[in-house]
Amino acid sequence: MRNRAFLELLSYRILAMLSYQIVAVTVGWHVYELTRDPLALGLVGLAEVIPYFCVAPFAGYLVDHLSKRRLGAIACAGLAVTALVLVAFTQGWLPAKGTLLIYGAIALTGSVRSFLTPIYNTLFAHILPRRQFARGAGFGSVVFQLGLVLGPAFGGGLVAWAGKSAAYGVAGAFAIAAGLALLLMRTDEPHVAHTRAPIFASIGEGMRFVFGHQILLGALALDMFAVLFGGAVALLPAFIKDILHAGPEALGILRGAPAAGAVIVGLWLARKPPEKDAGRLLLMAVAGFGVCIILFALSRHLWLSAALLFASGLCDGVSVVLRSTILQLATPDAMRGRVSAINGIFIGSSNELGAFESGLAAKLLGLVPSVIFGGCMTISIVGITAKLAPKLRRLDLRELH
Repeated sequence: MRNRAFLELLSYRILAMLSYQIVAVTVGWHVYELTRDPLALGLVGLAEVIPYFCVAPFAGYLVDHLSKRRLGAIACAGLAVTALVLVAFTQGWLPAKGTLLIYGAIALTGSVRSFLTPIYNTLFAHILPRRQFARGAGFGSVVFQLGLVLGPAFGGGLVAWAGKSAAYGVAGAFAIAAGLALLLMRTDEPHVAHTRAPIFASIGEGMRFVFGHQILLGALALDMFAVLFGGAVALLPAFIKDILHAGPEALGILRGAPAAGAVIVGLWLARKPPEKDAGRLLLMAVAGFGVCIILFALSRHLWLSAALLFASGLCDGVSVVLRSTILQLATPDAMRGRVSAINGIFIGSSNELGAFESGLAAKLLGLVPSVIFGGCMTISIVGITAKLAPKLRRLDLRELH
């Protein structure tokens, strides 16, 4: 934490996260207010994940071959444009009606978000010495989860007390601040090779590396499917209105509860990074996450629901730190952008794809049964991963140093 460039990098990360988390909370409330349809909430995730999938492989290639900080500033400018378009729409300055323009703005967010994590991961490995990767991943997880705590809290509070336009406007200001933090960072750019492989061959090289590495692939697949099936967060507006009978301020509480748990466990793991039996710990944490999601679906009380989501965050925080550490230790420097982009496809996009799955399942099965089903699938995925990836199950992080 005495590393000034690392602190500046963390500032970029949390400011960008605050921006798109505030937009995510506000858009969820906005869309459900207009439609009263849980499937419409799922379509928000789909509108983001499709452009994310399309852009992410090319984002990884560009991060490996161009200026990281300039690319990051451009991506942050895209987040700001999204927020400002939504301000104009909410104020009635645009002729559009319904939800189509909202989905279009979220599609832009999905495109530019595909750059944010590869840029962070590449600069992370350049700024910190290898022996500090595990501790750095712990602090990075804390900042990431703080963004998940503060963003929904700010978003829910702003919607409740100042309105949707104010929430979108604040999100735009955070995006601009994130871009400035990156441009003003005092560090040299990581080395970029002067000779470039053809773009599709380069992307293919990154994919072959990930799919040929059992530990890395197992960790990414485990987290992806757990988030895909176990994500109840996208349905929180429906739970709050129809099950818990609360207002928009409750949305901020419930959206922030999982991240609050993850912040606590992230601080602990930054102090005492896990090494021995890391694979078993990862599997147990994801299984615990699934159990918490099932119990959340059965809750009918706001604070019990918040406590269960907090517990799910404790489990998820362990998973995030371990996966981040595995990613940093296992990836060659020259491939960090591409591998991180593939990680984003596995993990980042699974949140939005999980939102669509949750909305569709809620439409077909009902709100509560769909979340119970997702939790059961998460536990099943843990068993399948333990069987198919024995190297991950027996992982000791010291083997990757």
